[in-house]
Amino acid sequence: MISFEYPLTILEKHLDTFGHVNNAVYLSLYEEARWDFITKGGFGLREIQEKKVGPVVLELNIKFSAELKNREDIVIHSKVLGMKNSLVMEMEQSMIKSDGTVASTMIIAFGLFDLNRRKLIPPTDDWKKAIGAES
Repeated sequence: MISFEYPLTILEKHLDTFGHVNNAVYLSLYEEARWDFITKGGFGLREIQEKKVGPVVLELNIKFSAELKNREDIVIHSKVLGMKNSLVMEMEQSMIKSDGTVASTMIIAFGLFDLNRRKLIPPTDDWKKAIGAES
């Protein structure tokens, strides 16, 4: 499986009143990283709207291990772990600080959703390629 990296800098807009990244912002940043690599992999918003098929989050488990503070540079690592069943895949994402400290990890279960039929479908070859899970 391919691993993706998404570098970013923590900005003032990401902070809460404690001066560190708000818990809800972690989810937004993880999603931003996922959109980045699926778009680069040829399965971005345009393709989703054209094909009427796209990813849907089914479950997630997030762990916060170290604070992320203003103007810190981090990298979000993302990689598919495999299939949970014929329709559901798992991915691990981690936020790594510049000193190598893991600030957060998340395991996410997701599937490919047919927007017309309103149900999960098996992963297509195009989708597997976009998420680095080509067979």
